[in-house]
Amino acid sequence: MKPMNRRQFALALPAVAAALAATSLPAMAQQLPLNDLSRYLNSITTATAEFTQINADGSISTGQILLKRPGRARFEYAAPDNTLVLASAGQLAIFDAKSNTGPEQYPLAKTPLNLILAQNVDLARNGMVIAHRFDGTATIVTAQDPEHPEYGNIQLMFTANPVQLRQWVITDDTGAQTTTVLGELRQGGNLPDRTFSIGVEKDRRNL
Repeated sequence: MKPMNRRQFALALPAVAAALAATSLPAMAQQLPLNDLSRYLNSITTATAEFTQINADGSISTGQILLKRPGRARFEYAAPDNTLVLASAGQLAIFDAKSNTGPEQYPLAKTPLNLILAQNVDLARNGMVIAHRFDGTATIVTAQDPEHPEYGNIQLMFTANPVQLRQWVITDDTGAQTTTVLGELRQGGNLPDRTFSIGVEKDRRNL
């Protein structure tokens, strides 16, 4: 596998997912309302899942994601990539396992990933959702920052009974797309704040 395109992930950050979702849906699934989806996202405090990422160049990465809302995420990429991406304290930091320099850092607010890590997710907010549809197997919502559409957007795929986030596709400011397909999103569990700390990770790596 090729290393992921780090700029595209940072400005953005994640057909296979549709097939996976289709196998898990009941026959009578219907489009989920935006208020229900917002309520679901806001109910997530901590969660973990395995993921497969399809990068803009067609390469594939795998790993584990840990979430602690609001504002924190940890993407642990498996070998041979071994990249670590942390969202914390308003920043997105990308640690390259092959580099002994500090991480690349970007304001989290300038990435569409911020939309699902926000303190209060409100998909019904005016201008946030630019597409809301049902494809016969899943509800698909495309959201952007209403005040900064130039930051790109995030397309979220949800299944029902119970509601679960299955995939996201991030489109960055250049139009490049990165798809992240989630395994079962397991909610709950104790995830210490230091797990997401950029400073702690810098100290651990002596950066």
